[in-house]
Amino acid sequence: MFERDGYLDTRLTDITKEAQCAAGSFYTYFANKEEVLAAVLLEAQEDMMHPGMSRVEGTDDPHAVLEASNRAYLEAYKRNAKLMGLLEQVAQVEPEFREFRRRRADAFIRRNARGIADLQARGVADREVDPMMASRALSGMVSVMAYNAFVLGERQEEESAPVELDELVSTVTRLWANALRFPEHR
Repeated sequence: MFERDGYLDTRLTDITKEAQCAAGSFYTYFANKEEVLAAVLLEAQEDMMHPGMSRVEGTDDPHAVLEASNRAYLEAYKRNAKLMGLLEQVAQVEPEFREFRRRRADAFIRRNARGIADLQARGVADREVDPMMASRALSGMVSVMAYNAFVLGERQEEESAPVELDELVSTVTRLWANALRFPEHR
């Protein structure tokens, strides 16, 4: 419903009709449409934070792990693209969703900062880079590229096909590896 109609145009009557439930039943579980949207966004966030990808089988190669992590995130973002666009829309007009968006971004940034610190401790990543600052920059880059590709439908060049997932994964992985100065990228 939210994906189809957008936040501003979705009404409680639309939600209850789509869910085939009475308004009274709706209010047993949710106080308003904001709570419904929050529940939907939390589910999407869980999919994106934990897309089902564990360690890459049979390798400790940091580049392979980074590539698999970027692929899992971008695939999850693509699956949830309409909701991610909706979150951006709602965050502009509803303070509680602006805070939700900030907390969501912070969760990714902190997780990635821990990963960068681990790579530094193993001698794989540049130890002179602040893990939190690097994570903010690199996570932001990937998030904006995903938004542009999957929400806005950005193309490589005007009149060309949309950006391919493999190309996006390859590009953001190379930029992460270069920024962190992985040994093969020094």
